[in-house]
Amino acid sequence: SGKNNVLKLTKCRFNKDIIIKTCINGSSEMVTNMSMSLVNILYNMQLMKYIGTNGVVAYGIIMYVGFIFVGTYMGYAVGSAPVISYGAGNKDELKNLFKRSLTIIIVSSVVMTFIAEIIAGYLAGIFVSYDNNLLELTTEAIRIYAVSYLISGVNIFASSFFTALNNGVVSAVISFMRMFVFQIVMILLLPVVLGISGIWTAVIAAEVLSVVISVMFLVKNRKKYSY
Repeated sequence: SGKNNVLKLTKCRFNKDIIIKTCINGSSEMVTNMSMSLVNILYNMQLMKYIGTNGVVAYGIIMYVGFIFVGTYMGYAVGSAPVISYGAGNKDELKNLFKRSLTIIIVSSVVMTFIAEIIAGYLAGIFVSYDNNLLELTTEAIRIYAVSYLISGVNIFASSFFTALNNGVVSAVISFMRMFVFQIVMILLLPVVLGISGIWTAVIAAEVLSVVISVMFLVKNRKKYSY
């Protein structure tokens, strides 16, 4: 009610330290988006090599379908970030937020993976019901790929969690390893070992390796942030 509580327009000041810190803290989101484009190109190259155009079509459908499920994790991670950041100064509140968030992510992961497995054929049929061979290929691909939903939620939340705690370096490392390093290695390696199935399994292997990194950072920084 006093004059000191009134917001006023003032002259902007350039503060390079804050700008640099902001850019570093948001680097994980930059890494994620840049990596997705490069990984998609590599996926398409491998699909053309091992399957052909049908593989590229199936992968496109998986991306459309997958965003429905992965988007749920992303929505929660982004939506909870401001609350986590605000509660970082309160140890009890941060512990409560962390515990509840992990519970929500894990439970929703199981539920959404189960749903994806059950309706895989229906989802594929929305796009390619006109071609039985392509429908069968896409259905199988969705069912294999959907296993990654069990794990990806934890990785997405972990990266967002450290961004909310203003630790952009850890967040970027998790994103970079998950979206770039591990996926590229698995996309190149697994098809050689497992054939066509290896292409769809690559993302599962990448998520498994990433969750190890995520858990390692969560355990290592637990005392530092008291969550």
